[in-house]
Amino acid sequence: MIKIDHLVKNYGATCAVDDISLEIKKGEIVGFLGPNGAGKSTTMNILTGYLSSTAGRVMIDGINVLDDPLAVKSRIGYLPEQPPLYLDMTVEEYLIFVYNLKGCTMNRTKHLEEICEVVKLTDVYKRLIRNLSKGFRQRVGIAQALIGNPPVVIFDEPTVGLDPKQIIEIRNLIRTLGRDHTVILSTHILQEVQAVCDRIVIINKGKIVADELTENINRIAANSFRYQATICGPQKEVLAMLRARADVTYAEVLSARDGDAYIYHIESTKGVDIRKSLFFALSAKGWALIGLEMLGMSLEDIFISVVDKTDEAATGKKTVKGKRTRGQSPERDLAQSILDATAEKQKSIAPYEGEE
Repeated sequence: MIKIDHLVKNYGATCAVDDISLEIKKGEIVGFLGPNGAGKSTTMNILTGYLSSTAGRVMIDGINVLDDPLAVKSRIGYLPEQPPLYLDMTVEEYLIFVYNLKGCTMNRTKHLEEICEVVKLTDVYKRLIRNLSKGFRQRVGIAQALIGNPPVVIFDEPTVGLDPKQIIEIRNLIRTLGRDHTVILSTHILQEVQAVCDRIVIINKGKIVADELTENINRIAANSFRYQATICGPQKEVLAMLRARADVTYAEVLSARDGDAYIYHIESTKGVDIRKSLFFALSAKGWALIGLEMLGMSLEDIFISVVDKTDEAATGKKTVKGKRTRGQSPERDLAQSILDATAEKQKSIAPYEGEE
């Protein structure tokens, strides 16, 4: 359905998209991730025909975007981060306007009623958009993207401003769309990607650095083992011993305590299981190991790991053991900011809800 071949986009001397190739099949729901400035928005703008590429080509449903941009746009429903709404229109007037703008030939009344039922806009259909809450405005933006039943739907931050119940409903909607549409979801809420996407693509510095099925996402990380260990012993000495081990790439003590023991987060080198050797090393020191749990990697961990790798390759600098702090690199800081921003975005939901 979507085929990208050696796509390049330059802004003067800056390369925003650097020779990427990607193919997305019909019915796939693909999460498109990357830190700020990675090239996500540029790529999506080229897909929708809003920007032209410097080199390479993009095919949508077998049509070259540059050869026939109008035909491509008719096959794409796009929701930007800020929905393109006219606040002085009612929901009905706006959706009719978009319907006419897209040149739809489907039964207008029935088509718009079906869309409003799906995105839960029926109760506000006659109301001014200006008087709707942020959550309902977001729904109107989703509705306009679905007009014409396009085979490709691109969502940029579709659940910003929605309450938890609405977020679940929109996630279910995206899953439903995936049965008959190709869906690209770009978001900073990584849990959302893991909840609805069949496949995850990560872009950094204009290059695709990871492309894997969601169920196999751990493959794209280094696959090092991660542990949470509870150890009785002097904190500084235990931490120094852990960091000195050749088979440990990262070690840090957590603020939580368990009686007279401290809890440590440990990562081993790729493919090395340190549980037995760690037990004997601690035993030799007389330090009791009273808890040891192997942890899986969250999508946030994997995202940061992949971004760190590409940054290290670009700068030649490696992350210091147990010292993963801000300031290591601009892109690493941006990646961490994504995670911090998630919580802040959710805090911003409450003030809008109920302002209908």
